[in-house]
Amino acid sequence: MAVSANRLELLQIADAVAREKSIDREIVIAAMADAIQKAARSRYGSESNIRADINAKTGEIKLQRLLEVVEHAEDYSTQIPLMLARDRNPDAQLGDFIADPLPPMDFGRIAAQSAKQVIVQKVREAERDRQFDEFKDRIGEVVNGTVKRVEYGNVIVDLGRGEGIVRRDETIPREAFRYGDRIRAYVYDVRREQRGPQIFLSRTHPQFMVKLFTMEVPEIYDGIIEIRSVARDPGSRAKIAVISNDSSIDPVGACVGMRGSRVQAVVGELQGEKIDIIPWSPSPATFIVNALQPAEVAKVVLDEDAERIEVVVPDEQLSLAIGRRGQNVRLASQLTGWDIDILTEEEESQRRQKEFNERTQLFMEALDVDEMVGQVLASEGFSQVEEVAYVDLGEITAIEGFDDETAEELQTRAREYLDKVEAELDAKRKELGVEDELRSIAGMTTAMMVALGGDEIKTVEDFAGCAVDDLTGWSERKDGETKRFDGLFTGMDITRAEAESMILSARLAVGWITEDELQAEEADSEDEAEAEGEAETEVASGGEGA
Repeated sequence: MAVSANRLELLQIADAVAREKSIDREIVIAAMADAIQKAARSRYGSESNIRADINAKTGEIKLQRLLEVVEHAEDYSTQIPLMLARDRNPDAQLGDFIADPLPPMDFGRIAAQSAKQVIVQKVREAERDRQFDEFKDRIGEVVNGTVKRVEYGNVIVDLGRGEGIVRRDETIPREAFRYGDRIRAYVYDVRREQRGPQIFLSRTHPQFMVKLFTMEVPEIYDGIIEIRSVARDPGSRAKIAVISNDSSIDPVGACVGMRGSRVQAVVGELQGEKIDIIPWSPSPATFIVNALQPAEVAKVVLDEDAERIEVVVPDEQLSLAIGRRGQNVRLASQLTGWDIDILTEEEESQRRQKEFNERTQLFMEALDVDEMVGQVLASEGFSQVEEVAYVDLGEITAIEGFDDETAEELQTRAREYLDKVEAELDAKRKELGVEDELRSIAGMTTAMMVALGGDEIKTVEDFAGCAVDDLTGWSERKDGETKRFDGLFTGMDITRAEAESMILSARLAVGWITEDELQAEEADSEDEAEAEGEAETEVASGGEGA
């Protein structure tokens, strides 16, 4: 069968649009068929069920009106009686459709305009779907593009088969782009929106630096060297923690490259951002000391529960450890995930002296002893009156100058003092109206009951409604800094696990949970603890292998 010029032209247009928009040819032909259907309805009646088929090989257009087979037709434009249907097709059944061929039609100006709008809309939707499907799988990749325009600091980037945006807060400070500039950025999000897929790019994202190092350092690409964490102050300074899975390869040296060639390539892309490459360590103390480079650290004290670390540096190293506007310590904190407090050796000495004086004063007042005895107890490591009261007598008599009689007298005075404090707390507890039943919860002290009473928690049921954070406090991390909020039991030497156990005991006592549920909860907690321990062991063994 000969193909007319019009039909050939139709197929050529479909091919051209498919190539230009990078979409499937079948989608374009289907859009054309929808447009012809819409035009045909305007001629044969909008209520008609019309189907247009375009032969993908010949370009032939076939128009048909579909009529539903019914028992008795009410609308002959959409229905056909069963008897008439069986005249055309003896196998016709109720609910089937009979195709009624329609003659070819010429498009008028209005119909052609309407058809064009349908085709444009369908092609645009297909193009958007193609862009979204293509780029949603590229989140986490670095892409290259050309600057199309700059609007209010936001850079619109032509990615070839899509358009991305680098928002002003995702560009490196003092970085200026103009039309036609080449740009490299990290795809961190792709969203399907009303106006089409939005591809969000970033040059400040920490993972952008990771991807750049992966491109420049073959050992990272091959998995021999791992980048464990990154902290950036975009355009100014960054810290990157690396570890090698091969003990024969130095991770820092591999990332720096011959005469700094590898790291300089990354620095050049990031507008001169200074990069400190830090060896990662499974030991938090070692890792934090490394992260504070180039400052030297004299001593560290860890508080693992609060994820805080106290770092003592020589007096002349303080400004270097903190960095300009706190940059060095801030980046080290982001890199390690720990809050870092920096003290000079002099400040630490003053603080230790202050603590020593406070303990001495406590013992002098509580035990009714002179300053010398108080100082001796404090210097021997005693920090609380409870320690003096209940420690083995031999530990006190082992102190030079203390005999058995002195040790017994000190313990007697300590216990009398604690009894007096306990009586005062119990009186306050009763004044606050805190019930005696709370004392039945394992681990509950009178001081805790007073703290609860001050917050209107007076019964076991009140206590059962508490959350662990209410008792032990909580931390909130924002802008790389952690803020600590105190709980009712802060300063009472109680862990989160102990607080949770106390709350569960209270819920069991008031009947909110059963013994079986409590045992299941404890078993789950043990499993989680074991899993965490195994994970830490794996990380530690990986670090030793490096």
